[in-house]
Amino acid sequence: MKAVIQRVSHASVSVDGNIAGKIEKGMAVLVGISSGDTENELRAVAEKMVGLRIFSDEDDKMNLSLKEVGGKLMVISQFTLYADCRKGRRPSFVNAAGGEFAKIMYEKFVEICEELMGDKVETGIFGADMKVELLNDGPVTIILNSDELNIKKHI
Repeated sequence: MKAVIQRVSHASVSVDGNIAGKIEKGMAVLVGISSGDTENELRAVAEKMVGLRIFSDEDDKMNLSLKEVGGKLMVISQFTLYADCRKGRRPSFVNAAGGEFAKIMYEKFVEICEELMGDKVETGIFGADMKVELLNDGPVTIILNSDELNIKKHI
């Protein structure tokens, strides 16, 4: 699993001109699922993500987590995070999970985020052509890759 996390002042996702999700201060997270991902990886990435101390304290130091600042999460599926561009000019997506499995895992990731954050989670629409607007605050962008975390692979 890969997650690209951006600290934002605000973010929104629209589909066909209609807003699917909208947040103010928080994190906009692009989520890519691979075919080998497990629920353990989803949970580990979600817990790491909401615990990251990337928000400024009163001394303007990055010492506060999403929960500590009362921020919200915008979770957006993005299979293109698994693009393999090593050969040719057309990216290969063979490492991205297939549609049905990816959807199940994405929805499970959102559920885990809701467990951790309560009603402070918004989403895009899985598989839709989404328009994402955000104001990156900092800019602060963090990439989490479950392959780089110490996670047990089997549930």
